[in-house]
Amino acid sequence: MPTYIALLRGINVGGHNLVAMQELRKLCERLGLENVRTLLQSGNVVFESASRNVAALEAKLEQETAKRLGVKPAYFVRTADEWASLVQRNPFPRQAEADPGHLLAVLMKQAPKAGAVEALRKAIVGRELVEARGRDAYFVYPDGVGRSKLTPNLIEKHLGGGGTARNWNTVLKLLALTRG
Repeated sequence: MPTYIALLRGINVGGHNLVAMQELRKLCERLGLENVRTLLQSGNVVFESASRNVAALEAKLEQETAKRLGVKPAYFVRTADEWASLVQRNPFPRQAEADPGHLLAVLMKQAPKAGAVEALRKAIVGRELVEARGRDAYFVYPDGVGRSKLTPNLIEKHLGGGGTARNWNTVLKLLALTRG
């Protein structure tokens, strides 16, 4: 049975959209997902499902989370193979090794349009770096996310739509969970 990773956007941030990971696991199990595991409190779920339709999984998880848990986060689902590819395609291996907490992988529903990443690079006023590989983007925040002018709003404006980010430490922990 295929293994998937689902990331939720916008839960347990600043005391808003609170979702207990135990409740999230129970919800996933009620939906027929198997071997459900969560990582941290930011909405990272690894599970197995007979379904091979990622878009249908995202839609079902979004609908049921709203219905049963009373919050409406976006879900970003990837197969274990897609996640492994995300790790392998990292354009910033030096930063991943030296400072994984300041390297973020951003998952999006759709790949940015042609020229969008270059437009975003031109809008950056700090030392941040950005690359995209399909529906995944990679951001380096050498001075930290909190001080950066490269905000989610600026990213969404240029890349066309929202995404959800995880630092490289979390990315690697999720990869390990897919491998048992």
